[in-house]
Amino acid sequence: MSDESFELELLAMAHGGHALGRHEKRTIFVPYAIPGEIIEARITEDRGRIAFAEGVRLLDASADRVYPRCPHFGPHRCGRCQWQHIDYAAQALIKQDVVSDQLARVGGFEDADVQPIIPSAVEWGYNYHMTMQADGGVGFAGTDGGVLQVDECHILHPDLLALYERLDLTTETIKSVKFQLGSDGNHTLIFSVDNEDDVPELEADLKTSVNLILPDHEPVNLIGHSHVRYEISGRWFRVTAGCDFRSNIAQIPALIDLVLNLLNPQADDAVLDLYGGVGLFSAVIAPHVDLVTLVESFPPAATDAEENLAEFENVDIIEGTVEDVFETLEDQYAAAVLNPPSEGLSVEVVDLLGDSGIPRLIYISSDPATLARDAKRLVLKGYQLKQVFPIDFHPQTYFVDCVAVLER
Repeated sequence: MSDESFELELLAMAHGGHALGRHEKRTIFVPYAIPGEIIEARITEDRGRIAFAEGVRLLDASADRVYPRCPHFGPHRCGRCQWQHIDYAAQALIKQDVVSDQLARVGGFEDADVQPIIPSAVEWGYNYHMTMQADGGVGFAGTDGGVLQVDECHILHPDLLALYERLDLTTETIKSVKFQLGSDGNHTLIFSVDNEDDVPELEADLKTSVNLILPDHEPVNLIGHSHVRYEISGRWFRVTAGCDFRSNIAQIPALIDLVLNLLNPQADDAVLDLYGGVGLFSAVIAPHVDLVTLVESFPPAATDAEENLAEFENVDIIEGTVEDVFETLEDQYAAAVLNPPSEGLSVEVVDLLGDSGIPRLIYISSDPATLARDAKRLVLKGYQLKQVFPIDFHPQTYFVDCVAVLER
């Protein structure tokens, strides 16, 4: 936007992956920079009180700067990773700071008890499923728009990268392709389409299952299996196409151990598992309590939960939205585990929890901004934010998950 450049010291990392600095009383956001660095910057987008800039020259580099592994990483390239230029140990600490910052800025929690982050068990090749866009080819969204086809991806599991490299299909009728790998080595392609008649044609004989997600989110099995299976802490979970399940499989045991420790279940407790998915948390809670009630709105996920939890007679599975089901519940719950989508809780759910009298909430978040917003609303309903535990599922990116404890 401007040919004029200026010197800028980066002061912090913003939620969203850009480093920020101050220049002429404005906040300047710069990608691919690190707090503590001094750069020569040039404005690319002016929004008045804030602006976005690009780095022209690195004047004083951070000791945490490293050479990115992927040739597709960086400005005007692939937008899937944002932080390959930062040493992983530093990435984790920055994410912890971002969580504290979001809790303060969005939630008003200036002194939130944010615990040390739990880093990922693996830094590379950790994604057992990833979604790519389809637009004249299959690839990741580019930083300048459009779809970038790649020949390397260092955060995708190598088996899925090999599948991607062998894929040859007509893309005119599809929106996206999800590549998914099970713990048993079986994999599946999941196509999303705008029209139920738009079934893509595979132009290669691939030994893989193929599933289709219709516009109403209903999955349709075309070839092979309708699901994959994951082994987590010695237990197998069936996950049907279209169901949510965290992609960094190696990090899930740390999450479920954390949730169980924070829940501290007692033998006579009843626990509510909201947005329960395929039953991951219910499976580890059920052996320790009298009753678990799992609520899940996506029918295939609820069906998976029935299979995954079949051995437990003390688990009730209710298919429906939290908003519709909550007021029909009659048991007195000692705690609720919340695992909502990234957009967080609806106002109605916050109100229902506030009126419920449930004394303890374990909130699993994939976005610190919506966590901060929801925690603020829950505090207004009588809860207190006790502790927040950041946990990293997405090395080389700005994304960070958290587990928060709220009590009355």
